Amino acid sequence: HCLCRWFGVRAFVVLAPGGQSDAIQSESKANLLLSSISIAVNNTGCSVPVFVQTQQKWRRMYQGVCEGGGLRTNFDMIHLKRIPSQYNHLSGLLEVFKSKIACPLPSLPPVTVSVRFTYILSDWTQSAWTQEPPDFDIPYGGNVGGAEFGKLPFGACEDPVSELHLSTTWPCLSEEMIVDNSVYSDLDPLQAPQWSVRVRMTDNPQCLLGDYLSEFVKICHSLESTDQLLGGLLEDEDKDPSRDVSAALQRLTEPSPLPLPTISDVVSNMKTRTKFRRKEAPIGGELLNMILQFLFPDAALEGAARAEKPSKDQGGEKQDTAEYKETYRQYKSSPEGSLMYQLAMCMCVVNYNHGGLRAVAHLWQEFVLEMRYRWENNYTIPGLPEGSPDMSACLLLQKLQMLNCCIQRKTSREARMKEAAKQHPPAAALPDKSARGGTSAVSDGWDVEDSDEEFFECETELAMETDENIASNSDADSTQNSTLPKQKVASNSEPSNDRTNMHKSGSDMSFKDTVVSQPEGRLKQCGDLRLLDSSEPLYIPVTQEPGPMTEDMLEQHAEVLAKLGTSAEGAHLRARMQSACLLSDMEAFKAANPGCKLEDFVRWYSPRDWVEEAVTDETGQRVVRGELSPRMRIPGNMWCEVWEGARAVPARKQKRLFDDTKEAEKVLHYLASLRPAQVALHLMPMLVHAAILRVEEEGETTPPALATMLVQIQSRASKVLRAPNMDAQKCEELVRQVTLVETVIARARSLRAKFHTQTVRGEDGVKELERFVSSLLEQPEVKVIGAGRGPAGTVIHKLFATAQQAAHSFDDDDHSPSEHRAELDSCPDFPKPAGREYILRTTVPRPCPVSRPCPQRMFCTLIKEDFRLAGAFTSDTTFM
Repeated sequence: HCLCRWFGVRAFVVLAPGGQSDAIQSESKANLLLSSISIAVNNTGCSVPVFVQTQQKWRRMYQGVCEGGGLRTNFDMIHLKRIPSQYNHLSGLLEVFKSKIACPLPSLPPVTVSVRFTYILSDWTQSAWTQEPPDFDIPYGGNVGGAEFGKLPFGACEDPVSELHLSTTWPCLSEEMIVDNSVYSDLDPLQAPQWSVRVRMTDNPQCLLGDYLSEFVKICHSLESTDQLLGGLLEDEDKDPSRDVSAALQRLTEPSPLPLPTISDVVSNMKTRTKFRRKEAPIGGELLNMILQFLFPDAALEGAARAEKPSKDQGGEKQDTAEYKETYRQYKSSPEGSLMYQLAMCMCVVNYNHGGLRAVAHLWQEFVLEMRYRWENNYTIPGLPEGSPDMSACLLLQKLQMLNCCIQRKTSREARMKEAAKQHPPAAALPDKSARGGTSAVSDGWDVEDSDEEFFECETELAMETDENIASNSDADSTQNSTLPKQKVASNSEPSNDRTNMHKSGSDMSFKDTVVSQPEGRLKQCGDLRLLDSSEPLYIPVTQEPGPMTEDMLEQHAEVLAKLGTSAEGAHLRARMQSACLLSDMEAFKAANPGCKLEDFVRWYSPRDWVEEAVTDETGQRVVRGELSPRMRIPGNMWCEVWEGARAVPARKQKRLFDDTKEAEKVLHYLASLRPAQVALHLMPMLVHAAILRVEEEGETTPPALATMLVQIQSRASKVLRAPNMDAQKCEELVRQVTLVETVIARARSLRAKFHTQTVRGEDGVKELERFVSSLLEQPEVKVIGAGRGPAGTVIHKLFATAQQAAHSFDDDDHSPSEHRAELDSCPDFPKPAGREYILRTTVPRPCPVSRPCPQRMFCTLIKEDFRLAGAFTSDTTFM
């Protein structure tokens, strides 16, 4: 409180008017209130000072009284807007103080004086701009901090340090030791024994990272769709209904000569590039090409080179370390340098510098079209982690990983079809379709496409079985090899069944589960195991891999299973839905091991459910016998039911467990249906992740207090970004925290740049300067060790001297160079003090010579438009 500094009290009571209109402006009213307070203080024996606020509140005028121990102290104050000339120095203030005391002694004891001068430095002539100037040679590089698409800008656009306040203090001087009048003053700041510094920061400086993120978060609240934002800018030919993907089903039903088009044909023939009217597109063509080439570096390649581009080029160096994986998983983001990571930063830069919401919608539409183009032309998506969707990453990354899986399976399947077509000539060399045998490798184009949509193609090459299998198998499966156990096998034979028969479900057709004469789909022999009912070796079949799933697919699947209820019928149906993969494996096992039974399958598939024990047979010999576990022998066991319904069908002839065409179209539809606000919310984890990484990178040399702030942000971001339903308002709070940290780092950089422009000798001096700069960021006022002679004091002195010379270095035609130089030499190192504070103290008996000596104090503040005297004058109430 101001009263602590003005009157030197720590505990006090203030009586102030409740409203501005109730201000106590009458002197008589104020005296009446003070008299009442004095009576109350005497009656209660209160020794705490009591103050009354008078005049308007902005003037901060107080009067008070304190009584106790036989002493009475009156607190009085004078406030003027201008400094009277006769009181503009210490000598005049001493006259006021002595006249107010009215000492009854012949000679007044010496007055002790404390002086504090404050100098303000606001002209930082030696400090550089906090941001690099824009490079206009780079295309679209005219924006400060926004020239790079793959890196978020950082730092303040203006100096976050506004002023430096240097306070020079003489703590205890006798009035006889100093001279300070209108003509001369002994108070030289360089001779002051104590220096202290305060730094005044710029209020809410413009910080690039915070501004970029704040503008992007605003998109999350928009309600417009992509069509609403871009619908009026499409060219007329884009509005042709015959080229609209939504008319695909209508084209399927139109009368046309055979062969009929399929969904894949119709969708693939749709236009996959958006054209805008010239000069009306939110993002210009040149800029859009730059962004797309940045996101898809393989786009410059063509043909096989582009298709063979590895999908881990972007950010691949950092995706293998466990520490790095844990970083992006903490925020449910994506790996640094991945496609989604780069897309998020591009979206942020485009939104801030190149068109706002409409530009974001435009870029997202082009991104979705690029995804469809890559799906239709079998180009893998670069910049994605390999493998199935990563559930610890963001949903958009999972969707793109799913699309990549679909592209890879589609590419592999089409490659096998082409290889099969080369090995077996077209239908011209064969009889008509009805005369083809069941072991024909490939039929004409219609049958190939039909089998592609209906059957699963095993993921390996045409050599998959051992020499032992070749000896026992004479059909196309005998060419298989066991060198690549987890790849899909190319089919050497297709069933000769009619297309209508293929589409019949199991409930409409009856299949005979008989022992086939020839095994199919063998991968390799399973150790030394043999079939229980024969001496034939037990073979591991080639099986289908379960289809990858994203987290929203898992949620939908779990929701469907939960809706089945807890009834017996629902539980049975739930078990049937979950046994599709088990059925496929059983059918492949039956095809690879003719004459097998459930016990053989369990021995390979679930060895823990096959219990073996040593028993004594009829001849008295110890033999090992096995049986199914108790859970497998429960009546109505699902494994038994599935085994009874399983047919001997190799994996290459089964219906695909994972329909890549269907799943790819689902992903593309999901991406195309997102509004810009939803896209922005999906990209927020990557942006917050990138912002935290940028803050950590830029804040390596910042004060220790920043580490605590970063830990708080990371903890908060982990909770907000991993929530099932991300909230845009909570993201805004995260952005504000990041902006605060950016401001702290910008202030630290600014101070470090200002204090390191001067040369400091010695290692100790450098350490002292580092400690001083760190203290300025953490404390409101910092003492300068050694005052003007210490390392920090020397730098501060040079800063003031340089600013003074710059202020007096204006060219003047009326002065010769020698006169100008002489003027600079005579320029003082410090400007006139912006504020002067004096504290006058003495001890004298009042009100009469026989009274006890009482302390007297007067505080004086002299600022440009503020003159204030606050006196605490004590009298003896016992010996009056």
